[in-house]
Amino acid sequence: MIRTNRNWLWAGLLPVMLLVGCGGSKEEEEEKEKKDEESVSALGAVGALKEMANQAEELSKKGPVATVDFRSLKELLPADADGLARKEATGEKNGAAGFTVSTATGKYGNDDGSETIELSLIDGGGSAMMMGLAAWSMIEVDKETENGYEKTTKMGDNKAYEKYDNANKDGEIAVLVNKRFIVSAKGRGVSMDKIKAALEDVDLDKLADLK
Repeated sequence: MIRTNRNWLWAGLLPVMLLVGCGGSKEEEEEKEKKDEESVSALGAVGALKEMANQAEELSKKGPVATVDFRSLKELLPADADGLARKEATGEKNGAAGFTVSTATGKYGNDDGSETIELSLIDGGGSAMMMGLAAWSMIEVDKETENGYEKTTKMGDNKAYEKYDNANKDGEIAVLVNKRFIVSAKGRGVSMDKIKAALEDVDLDKLADLK
């Protein structure tokens, strides 16, 4: 079980404690703002570690769960991804240390390959391995730049993650279903709306019911 270090908290809080209530020059104010941001970042990291520790403890109590046959996942891959024809569909099951992961992947695109989307369905059996595959589900992200954005969000009741680059027109969206399955859509040469539409072609309710 992961244990957080209290020194991290003090490292983040001490600069704020020293600066609160103190006047100063513009440079001092800018330094204060910088350290405040670092404090928030440090506290956010601690919170994420705590959440990961809680999740690891909860999952360790349940023990390994048999993953579904990857062929069942393949059946949920749509024939096309928002109009892009499916070019390939593969599946596999891998295991180590008593844990297994089943994966099905569909590749879609137009005739000249300028627009492509890849859909992946992953079953980690609700094991602790999922913390690595869907670490974004335990933190909050909201970032925006001149070229794009990255954020955690929701699709229905499911935690989701989005990332898109406007300049290159590529991005991805992933959603965690039933704390067990990860469905992701990655696109190149397409809009985020099209990537989302492709993911919505997957029947998430049917996926959640698989055992």
